[in-house]
Amino acid sequence: MAQILFISGRGSAVTKNLGTLILLLLLFPLNLAMVFLSLVKNIIIRQGKLPFSPSISPTDKKRILITGAKMTKALQLARSFHRDGHEVYLVETHKYWLSGHRFSSAIKGFFTVPAPEKDSEGYCQGLLEIVKQNNIDVFVPVSSPIASYYDSLAKKVLEAYCESIHLDPEVTAILDDKHAFCSKARELGLSAPKVFRISDPQQILDFDFESDGSQYIVKSIPYDSVLRLDLTRLPFPGMEEYVRSLPISPEKPWVMQEFIRGQEYCFHATARNGKIRLHCCSKSSPFQVNYEQVDNPAIYQWVETFVGKMNLTGQICFDMIQTEDGTVYPIECNPRLHSAITMFHDHPGVAKAYLTDGELNEKPITPLPDSKPTYWTYHELWRLLNIRSLSEFKAWRDKVTKGTDAILTPDDPLPFLMLHNWQIPLLLLDNLRRLKGWVKIDFNIGKLVEIGGD
Repeated sequence: MAQILFISGRGSAVTKNLGTLILLLLLFPLNLAMVFLSLVKNIIIRQGKLPFSPSISPTDKKRILITGAKMTKALQLARSFHRDGHEVYLVETHKYWLSGHRFSSAIKGFFTVPAPEKDSEGYCQGLLEIVKQNNIDVFVPVSSPIASYYDSLAKKVLEAYCESIHLDPEVTAILDDKHAFCSKARELGLSAPKVFRISDPQQILDFDFESDGSQYIVKSIPYDSVLRLDLTRLPFPGMEEYVRSLPISPEKPWVMQEFIRGQEYCFHATARNGKIRLHCCSKSSPFQVNYEQVDNPAIYQWVETFVGKMNLTGQICFDMIQTEDGTVYPIECNPRLHSAITMFHDHPGVAKAYLTDGELNEKPITPLPDSKPTYWTYHELWRLLNIRSLSEFKAWRDKVTKGTDAILTPDDPLPFLMLHNWQIPLLLLDNLRRLKGWVKIDFNIGKLVEIGGD
């Protein structure tokens, strides 16, 4: 996740919001310059042609409905479908009517619906109305963590009218539960860390760590955008105060998961009928906002087995750790699209991979071998301000010069401008009006991360 904290949380909400608004205003000329140079580059490269021509006939053209319009990954999918000749419609909740991605040249129409966690029936009915009015052929949810299950419910509502590339509700419930997911993996004969469901802090304090011999971390099973970053290892001397401070309850259970040492990876797969059609893998961390494709056969084999045995159709991402002996362990599974999809920014086969089952023995697609890694410019600017050595600067320079911004593209530069100088500023102004602060700004998912927020 792109995490940028411009001003210390010690300041008041007014100071924090105003200061950030001023900073974004000062950066406005830079954004304009980047967009202008991108347009010039496009004129030189295109010469009246798209980067790659649509590969479908008019009879195969489909109308695609994509949710999650505030997020970069939704924009990436929209561009991929549009460049292949399909008609794309974007959806967001009412709060994010200001999505800068609605201004993309890839978008045919933009709509808003109620927030699913507040009005699940209104959310599903809103999507149904859009599907019926626009003759949508395929529903591709780009779910937020909260929305994954509601998008599964929407799939059931929409199935009489269009195809949905998403999981059924009962499967989503398993994959989105850190305890149930690891338990399911073990049930299928796959490697997985030891996990325990925790509904009372006393369960942790009563656990016999000495006999068990492993270290553990605890994580909320319901998604929490702030607490998810706490990776404190247990046990440690005097941990009782820490454990009792955690908001664990039967209504909001946590998982105590075995801590595994090794290299962390993120892996995304789009599957149809138990077959992987598209996948990508990148080295990862809890604060991942840079994606560069790496081939890891062991992780692929694990995911391929899991997807096949579960007969999954949908978009699934995994956080994995590989130990020194090569064994891979799943840390968690998120039944939704991963931001690593941005690595397919120049791949012409994404739409086909999503929309067709493929021919017999057809291999799934991966990012192109010469495709540039992706990053988010504003996150990199923040990193630049925090560089403390020449070696750090050289590493940062290499990353930026060898990579490409995940939002800014020569043939569709306006979303970059509108995200940074429309979407985020309007969210800040709304927080300023309500005298409300925030923890960080996430440009990748286009929101202000707030304690207790969406």
